[in-house]
Amino acid sequence: MLTTKAIEANDGKPLPLYQKALCGLTAGAIGACFGSPADLALIRMQADATLPAAQRRNYSNAFHALYRIVGDEGVLALWKGAGPTVVRAMALNMGMLASYDQSVEFFKDSLGLGEAATVIGASAVSGFFASACSLPFDYVKTQIQKMQPDAEGKYPYNGSLDCAMKTLKSGGPLKFYTGFPVYCVRIAPHVMMTWIFLNQIQKAQKNMGL
Repeated sequence: MLTTKAIEANDGKPLPLYQKALCGLTAGAIGACFGSPADLALIRMQADATLPAAQRRNYSNAFHALYRIVGDEGVLALWKGAGPTVVRAMALNMGMLASYDQSVEFFKDSLGLGEAATVIGASAVSGFFASACSLPFDYVKTQIQKMQPDAEGKYPYNGSLDCAMKTLKSGGPLKFYTGFPVYCVRIAPHVMMTWIFLNQIQKAQKNMGL
């Protein structure tokens, strides 16, 4: 919707890259604000098995996790780590949307590829850039959401910036890309299928005159 409105405001002309990026950033931020509680529950449930038995939260399912978080820590705790989650989603959407639109223009106009090849090729490029743009923020987000206080009640990080600086100091820039191949395999197919299905849905809507 944001991209469509921006194109209309641009008199139907293709958007420059920075406007595509802005549309992606905005859409990512809005979606992440709503999805942050579920993401928090997911991270904690995944991290639980790696903790000592005495430190485990023992959530039975996602709804139990959300219920316990509200009961033990308050409603606002559902948005713990929301800042990194929003930034990560903004980075992912920026890489995903801007690179896709740019790739479609390149494959279609410069290389002269057909529709199917253009969609698949642009989707693959989009998946890679979505992964590359978002992994550093995903790494920080995950560290913040799964951290536990020590015996004195002190957390290892004071916030996202503190986590990023300590990570950079201890492991260098490449530390943020730990597990990139696995992360790319996780994110890229999702991004590709999103674009492929969206393309088919748009074609069906056009055929039905919607």
